[in-house]
Amino acid sequence: MASADLPNLDEQAFERPSLEGLLPAQRAAHAPRILLLYGSVRDRSYSRLLTEEAARLLRRMGAETRIYDPRGLPLPDGAPEDHSKVQELRELAQWAEGMVWTSPERHGAMSSILKAQIDWIPLSVGAIRPTQGKTLAVMQVSGGSQSFNAVNQMRVLGRWMRMITVPNQSSVAKAFTEFDEAGRMKPSSYYDRVVDVMEELVKFTLMTRDCAGYLVNRYSERCESAEELSQRVHQRSI
Repeated sequence: MASADLPNLDEQAFERPSLEGLLPAQRAAHAPRILLLYGSVRDRSYSRLLTEEAARLLRRMGAETRIYDPRGLPLPDGAPEDHSKVQELRELAQWAEGMVWTSPERHGAMSSILKAQIDWIPLSVGAIRPTQGKTLAVMQVSGGSQSFNAVNQMRVLGRWMRMITVPNQSSVAKAFTEFDEAGRMKPSSYYDRVVDVMEELVKFTLMTRDCAGYLVNRYSERCESAEELSQRVHQRSI
C-alpha cells in the first residue's frame, strides 16, 4: 500500500474541498449580469447581430445585459490605460458575472477586434481580478461552411483568463443567409443552438456566481500568500 505521507504539502495552506463552500448561506438576488463582446465593426456585422439576438434571449431569461461597442478602442498598448474606451471596457468586465464572446472567423481564426478587447482586460487590477471565476459562452459566425476555429481559440483564451466556459457553443455557417433585412436571426437549427447556449450560460452563472471565490481559491496561491506574509513578518522583526 502506498504511503499516505505528503512531505511536500504545506499543511497551513492545504484545504480539503467541502460541499459547504459551494453552498453559501447568502445568495445574490439580482439578475445575472452578462457582458457581451463582438468582433467586427462593419455596418452590417453578423457577429454584432448574433450578439444582439443573444442579448434579447438573455433578457428574456431574466438576465441584465450590456453590449460593448468596440469602435474607438485603441490597439493594446497603443494608448494609456486611462483611455475612455479602455476604462469603459474594464468597468464592464468588473460589473459582469458572465460574458459572451462572439467573433467572425477570419483567416481561420478569431478576429483581431475581439482579441484586442480581451487583451485590454487584465488578469488583475490591483487586488481585483476582472474575469476570474466568471462564466463565459463563445460563439462564432462564418462566411462559408461551418467551422469551429474561432470558438476553439476563444475557449483557450477563456481558460487563460481563468473563466468558467460553458460546454455548449454556437457556430453559425453562411451567416449572411441567417439574418433578415431587419437584422433579426431567422428560425433554424442555428437559432435553436443559440438559445441552448444562452440558457446554459444563465444556469452556470446562477450556479457559480455566489461561490466563484471559493471555486478559484487555489492551494498554490495560498502558499504564495503565506510565504509573502512570512517574509513581511520577518522583515519587520529585523
